[in-house]
Formats: sequence, C-alpha cells, structure tokens
Amino acid sequence: MARSLRAELDTGRMSGFQWTAIAVCWLLNVLDGFDVLVMAFTGQAVQSEWGLSGAQLGLLLSAGLVGMAAGSMLLAPWADRIGRRPLILLCLVLAAAGMLLSGISQSMLQLGMLRVITGIGIGGILASSNVIASEYASTRWRGLAVSLNSTGYAIGATGGGLAAVVLIDQLGWRSVFLFGGVCTAALIPVVLLLLPESLDFLTTRRPARALDRVNALARRMRREPLEALPAAEAAPAHMGAGFVRLLAADHRRTTLLLWLLFFLAMAGFYFITSWTPTLLTEAGLSADQGITGGTLLNVGGILGAAALGLLAARFTLRSVLMSYMVLTAVLLAGFIASTSVLAVAFLLGAFIGLFANGCIAGLYALAPTVYGPGVRTTGVGTAIGIGRIGAIISPTAAGALLDLGWTPQVLYFVVGGIFVAAAALLLLVRPVTAPSPAHQAAAADQE
Repeated sequence: MARSLRAELDTGRMSGFQWTAIAVCWLLNVLDGFDVLVMAFTGQAVQSEWGLSGAQLGLLLSAGLVGMAAGSMLLAPWADRIGRRPLILLCLVLAAAGMLLSGISQSMLQLGMLRVITGIGIGGILASSNVIASEYASTRWRGLAVSLNSTGYAIGATGGGLAAVVLIDQLGWRSVFLFGGVCTAALIPVVLLLLPESLDFLTTRRPARALDRVNALARRMRREPLEALPAAEAAPAHMGAGFVRLLAADHRRTTLLLWLLFFLAMAGFYFITSWTPTLLTEAGLSADQGITGGTLLNVGGILGAAALGLLAARFTLRSVLMSYMVLTAVLLAGFIASTSVLAVAFLLGAFIGLFANGCIAGLYALAPTVYGPGVRTTGVGTAIGIGRIGAIISPTAAGALLDLGWTPQVLYFVVGGIFVAAAALLLLVRPVTAPSPAHQAAAADQE
C-alpha cells in the first residue's frame, strides 16, 4: 500500500514551505479586498464626474458582486480539472486587466462591464486560494490558515480605503483603479515563483509527471519521496460531472446545507457592512459617526478572523463557528439600542465586525473539509457563489423593508435571527464520506 503524503501533512509539523504557500494565498486575499471594494471607495467621485443617479451608482456597486458570484460558480470548477495554480494565474490576469481598463473607462456601461470582469477573476481566486491554503495546512492549523486569508481581505479593504483617500485627492478616482491593477499584476510573478500546485489535485487528477511533481513538493516540505502515488478518489471526467457529483446521493445533503449556510451568512454579513453607517445615522448619530461605526466593523473583522483561526487550533472549528454566529446575533439585538451612548455603540460595532467577519472566515475554513479532492474547488466555489447571491439580495431587500416602514432595530433583530438559523444548520453539516470502489466504478461508467 502506497504511503499517504496527505496523511503525513495532516498530522505532522508545518514546514516553512507550507507557511509560504499560505502567505501567498493571504496576499491574494489582500489584493482581492482592495479590488472588490474599489468601487465603494471611488463611488462618490465617479457619480460626481458622470452625473449618475443613485440607482446607477448602485448598479456599479453591485456589478463586482455579480462577477464574483459568476467567477466562483463558473470558473472555480476548472481548478478541479486544470489545477488550482493555473486557474489562479488566469484569474489574476482577468482581475488585473479589469482594474487597469477601469482606470481608462469612459462611461458607466464600460465601467460596469469591467467591474463584472474584475469580479469574475476575484471569484475564481477566492475559491482556489482558500482551497490551497486549506490543503497545505495541517489539521491543527487549517482553521488558522484559511482564517488568515479572511484577515487579508479585511486588511485589503481597510488599507484600500486609506490609499483611495490619498490617491483621489492627488490624482483623481481613475488612479485608484490603476493602482489596484498594477498591484494585482505584480502578484503574477509571485504566484509563479512561490505558490505550489495543490497536492490533492496532483494525486487525484494525475497529470503528466504527477509522481515527480508530488515528490518535488515532498522534498520542499522536508518529507521522504513516495515510491508510488496512493489510491485516489475518482475525479469527475468532465466539467458538468463535477456539478452533478455535488448533487449526487452521497453529496446532496451536505451540498444543499452548505449552500444554505453560505447564503444566510453572507446575506447577514453584507446587510451589516452595507447598511450599518446609514442605519446608525437614522438612529440619531451624525454622518461622520455613522462612517466611523462602519469602519470599526472592518477593524473588528481583522481581529475576528485571526481569533477564529487561533481558537480553531484548540477547539473544533464547528464549535467555534457556532459560538461566533450566536454571539453575532446577541450583539445585533442590542446594537441600535446602544446608540444613546456613543462609546458603547462603537464598541459593539467593533465586536459585531469581529464576530460577523469570523463567521465568513469560519465557513471558508469549513467548506474545503467537507468535500473530497476531486470536487473540492467546485464545491467551495459553488458555495461561495450561492453566498454571493445572498450578498446581492440582502442589501436591496433591506432597503425595500425600510421603505415599508421597518425600523433599524427590527432589521437588526431579523438579521440576528438569520445568524441563529445558520448556527442551527451547522449542526447538520457533515463531511461527505468517500464512496465505495463499486460506487466509484458505477459513477465512472455513467460519465
């Protein structure tokens, strides 16, 4: 029986090479945080220059999220066929081109289309980089590795906002897109030099010289080379089969529960990040105080994702994630009522950001662990794409409910209920069990 390098990595000490791979994934998420929110940073300047209505600006703000959903669901599955690393490189080219061309766009239509292209690239990067970070981490540090990716996203969003203020004041809004495009393009050689291909992809898909490539990785991780590749899970033979496998009898329950979890958590998270500054103002705070409250959400998010990873190294990821969801709900219930005391409102805002961001980081860490390597990126990418649908719908739905007379307090109660429901669903999610050899042979015959 062939030795399993995967099992050795799961239980052994982390090497510097493994941490380097995780660090590159973190850098990818820093750039993603900037690229995703660049429209929010430049929205007012774009609206002023082109005389856009609020609805038109809203379409531009949503375009990137639409692209991310498409990228996660349509591009990410290719990583299970051609490799995680090649797909990340392709998506970096797409995102860099979208950002650079956005800097010279001449109309709302051009900018909107380029935001979709940028979002498609980012969607593919997010799904693939989280999978690589998960696969190169040991079982003990896997939660931290993927959670650190989420801190990169929050850091990119926060740092991007600060950079945008300086760039817009000195060079105009186009310079923000150009800056982001140059930084994104600069990561291409970093990925080429430092980001390895997924070990699980090599052992599952068995591309040319797979054993040599696995052994080259083993040596860099200070492991003994293999004499032969271990038995692998049967991989889907074509693209459509990957999606079909997610809804096959042995995967369906886990897949549907994971989709619903991502939908609920991202709907709640994007309501919080999109509406909090405005709702704080409606609750009696000044516009500047509302913006400050929104900024504290991102600051808290940086700490929350990192804390979740550290806690997951000591306790089970499921338990930590459930605790985060319940605490988010409790804090949301008292948030608007706290606005009478500004310091308390800001403190609660920071803690809401801490736990809400941690919920998303936890789901990103959980998703790769429930699927086998043959459909792992397809499963993670599709779940993220479903979650993006919730992210697109929830801010719009909240606006409609406010127009119907709902108060901020009631909205936060409802969103708190969403996080409680997600915590309950989490109890039902279980990893997909490996199919029997007979089942694999039957599936291969059908494909």
